Amino acid sequence: MTWTDLYLLCFAVGALWSVAAFCLGGMHLGHGGHADIHAGGHIHHGHVHAPGHDAGWLGYLASPSVIAVFLAWFGGLGYLLTRHSLLFWWIDLVSAVALGLAGAWTLAAFLRFLQSRERPLDPLDYQMAGVLGHVSSTIRPEGIGELVYLQDGVRRSVPARSEDGIEITRGEEVIVTRYEKGIAFVRTWDVMTK
Repeated sequence: MTWTDLYLLCFAVGALWSVAAFCLGGMHLGHGGHADIHAGGHIHHGHVHAPGHDAGWLGYLASPSVIAVFLAWFGGLGYLLTRHSLLFWWIDLVSAVALGLAGAWTLAAFLRFLQSRERPLDPLDYQMAGVLGHVSSTIRPEGIGELVYLQDGVRRSVPARSEDGIEITRGEEVIVTRYEKGIAFVRTWDVMTK
């Protein structure tokens, strides 16, 4: 096996691995196991998980996707160098390794950046009961109006109905007492604090 053959083999394995990971990314394979190829980490109960924040750079660099990128860059660039450069074989090898590591590091840095902005969702943050907001469209007696509130720093709105069946005018501060079938049932802040 020549250096050219080795580089081509590495490129083929890395490229096919990357394409397969991309194509199979959203597929579910029998018995609840996922073929979700996340960037990195370990397999636990049939799911692939990305490395945690405590994994450090080594955890990201050792992930399957990053290894595939290294193989593709190492193989492709090593092949090009051996075919089109007049350098010694060991300079081509060192250059291919360095460029492959640069590609792998780039992907690992990107994955680490993405994961650093992740935070687990807490269902309690999205419960409507207890939400404080303002009526943006008057709630008529036994009618429906609109409630505007902030959630995770984003302004949201929801249809609202008066819990007591009374009119609540636009601009009133209200609190959600219950949420059913997409409608928030509200009471005014004044009534709730008396």
